[in-house]
Amino acid sequence: MTEESPTKTNFIREIIDEHNRTGRFGGRVHTRFPPEPNGYLHIGHAKALVIDFGIAEDYGGLTNLRYDDTNPVKEDTEFVDAIKEDIHWLGFDWGEREYYASDYFEPLYEMAITLTKKGKAYVDELSAEEMREYRGTLTEPGKNSPWRDRPIEENLDLFQRMRAGEFPDGSLTLRAKIDMASPNMNMRDPVMYRILHAEHHRTGNKWCIYPMYDFAHGQSDSLEGITHSMCSLEYENHRPLYDWFLDELEIFHPQQIEFARLNLTHTVMSKRKLRKLVEEGHVAGWTDPRMPTLAAMRRRGYPPTAIREFIGTVGVAKSDSFVEVELLEHIVRDQLNLTAPRRMAVLDPLKVVIDNYPIDLEEEFEVLDFPQDPENSTSRKLPFGREIYIERSDFEETPPPKYFRLSPGREVRLMNAYYITCTDVVKDEQGNLVEVHCSYDPQTRGGMSPDARKVKGTIHWVAEKHALEAECRLYEQMFAADHPEDLPEGETFMENFDPESKKVAMAKLEPSLDKAKVGEVFQFVRNGYFTLDSEDSKPGALVFNRTIGLVDSWAKSHKG
Repeated sequence: MTEESPTKTNFIREIIDEHNRTGRFGGRVHTRFPPEPNGYLHIGHAKALVIDFGIAEDYGGLTNLRYDDTNPVKEDTEFVDAIKEDIHWLGFDWGEREYYASDYFEPLYEMAITLTKKGKAYVDELSAEEMREYRGTLTEPGKNSPWRDRPIEENLDLFQRMRAGEFPDGSLTLRAKIDMASPNMNMRDPVMYRILHAEHHRTGNKWCIYPMYDFAHGQSDSLEGITHSMCSLEYENHRPLYDWFLDELEIFHPQQIEFARLNLTHTVMSKRKLRKLVEEGHVAGWTDPRMPTLAAMRRRGYPPTAIREFIGTVGVAKSDSFVEVELLEHIVRDQLNLTAPRRMAVLDPLKVVIDNYPIDLEEEFEVLDFPQDPENSTSRKLPFGREIYIERSDFEETPPPKYFRLSPGREVRLMNAYYITCTDVVKDEQGNLVEVHCSYDPQTRGGMSPDARKVKGTIHWVAEKHALEAECRLYEQMFAADHPEDLPEGETFMENFDPESKKVAMAKLEPSLDKAKVGEVFQFVRNGYFTLDSEDSKPGALVFNRTIGLVDSWAKSHKG
């Protein structure tokens, strides 16, 4: 399945094909991606991006980037810039078509005036709490506001004075006059404008009334000539309101189409909840590599092509469901296996002294970057000396059954180097293991035995004299539960947050990693895939993030 497959055959294409057959939009396909600049994009937004941009590309159409900046309290230019970077990183471009809902504040205001003059909107004085009481329930109709039948001229006067700043926040709203008995709660006289004396990141203090999303969205689509307005399934019940505004205003009418959002196991997607993690310091910002944001995945080393392939594999559906996060990891791992050069790195170092190796001797070994493809692989020089580091887990003084790595009297292969045999151990006063002493067989250079004797264990290593020191950050899922938001009443999603989801190892790395660049991903032999941290790593103080481990649990559980 190709990465663009969700745009190739699905119900959205069937709708567009029917529109093209009937000539509804004259054969045009013009979509838009409308993010709110109140946080970073996450993996769920990637699905919307692939659909919005991918479908337009398939039909030779256009896609606009339009920020839904109608709530100045939570919006910031930091988020505006981050969203642009994420979209470009995924491989999409909006050309010159960058817009903001705030571009349309004046025409939206005039549209509200038009509806008010038609008797289709009124100024209400109910408080937010009273409005909820009047709204009714799913089984009981709502009640009309006492101010629902204000004279049109009075509504116009009050609305104009709202704009002029005469009233405090929350004291008045402009509401659409539709049907308080409608079975669709969204049609029970929804709020169109609220008073909010707050500085906007683009318009400053020019406005003190701001349109609600349901009012701004459809009209912005219309003003831009959008033909197909795709959104997630939770907006399906909002479509009648979307249509009502456009019909009452008698303006160009796009088609809203809903698709199932992306839900991942072990993952929280609510921007409000992600913001809580950031603001309360549970994570190190929106780009913390444990976060499901695109910026965090980029920092962690996920290839953008893997994310697009994942979205393509998931496809487009009409009903919500959960996708295993292990599938995303499987796709990331498969791509990195082909592109990430191998490197030696010891995350939990144990010093090994090779007693019979000449003290003043240093060697270099030619090591393949891609040993799984030797014919096409590049290579590098790896220094070797009398003192090396191995993983502490690669030595056991009293080995358990079927343990094939280093232990007293046992011979193992140092990868690409020599056979060594443990001869002694050194411990400190508390009995803790400090170093291991070994002898080596000089006839086994390159890790090959001239007499064809076999050893069952092969371990990696780093030469002590040339080792780089680095902080390696190891990440697991922030939420151990499959569905961290599915909790007993009274508990919150934070009950499932794992504060141990980040661990730090002070590692020893082979010297070639001193030339690592941000964006490059390496497979640390037997330890997983790692990339240089784009924010905290500095020359002389290297920091690497583990992109993903080597164990593919998804492939194991989906064999056959």
